[in-house]
Amino acid sequence: MPVKTEAHAPMIRSTREEHRSSNGLFYRTAGKGPPVLLLHGMMATGVMFDPLTEQLQDRFQLIVPDLRGHGRSQNLPRPYDVPGLAADLGPLLAEAGATRCAVLGYSHGGAVAQQFAHDRPERVNRLLLACTYACNVATRREQIEAKVAVLLLTIMSTRSLVRLIVRPSAPGPGGPVGLDARQAAWLTDLMSVNRSWSMRDVARGMASFDSRTWLGDLKVPTLVIGGTHDTGVPRHHFDMLVAAIPEARGIIVENAGHTLLWTHTREFTDIVKSELSQPDP
Repeated sequence: MPVKTEAHAPMIRSTREEHRSSNGLFYRTAGKGPPVLLLHGMMATGVMFDPLTEQLQDRFQLIVPDLRGHGRSQNLPRPYDVPGLAADLGPLLAEAGATRCAVLGYSHGGAVAQQFAHDRPERVNRLLLACTYACNVATRREQIEAKVAVLLLTIMSTRSLVRLIVRPSAPGPGGPVGLDARQAAWLTDLMSVNRSWSMRDVARGMASFDSRTWLGDLKVPTLVIGGTHDTGVPRHHFDMLVAAIPEARGIIVENAGHTLLWTHTREFTDIVKSELSQPDP
């Protein structure tokens, strides 16, 4: 069912429509052409893809949900684990008229993309996995960081936590390009709409996700995209995905961190356009 467009929603300026699927999931559509499903990260919403949508909507039909528990889908009940988030996508795509589509998952959205491709392989013709992982607690340090994230979301508001982790920065010699002040403020506002208790459940779901035992079952062309300076999802996660998925290739973006979608928008867009323009298998 169509949903009235909010006047304050940024950046997508043409052929934008907003919908609510029969299972309650909120999603946006833009453009016409081969369908592409865009899956956002934890503590974000589909709005995070607006800079990319601006560049792709003239060639593709973009389907951009707010995943369960996030943004304008945050009032939907649990579960907020990865299988639960992925289970919503089949009905949404059917109602959007997309029988099969390419799926781009960013950060935690990449985990959801993997799960969906595993559960519903007939619905996915291509995977693009950006700044993401097969298991986000693969090392002892990552296990501790996951527990700290859950603790912080217990004692802090989402906005307070986001202000700690999203900050503008200037690149040093040979270092990563960071967010500028405008980008940091925009991303902080975008992420702060999410409630801390639901993000706490999402963080627990992130820690429980582990696709390593079935990555070899993914028989779809896959592109893995990473940044040379991604400290949120370090390089070993990129290497694991490229090595384990049978038809995977990898591209590393120089001087880019976990926010490369916004700091390297043109380069990221060119990579995505090139991959989506490949013939279907």
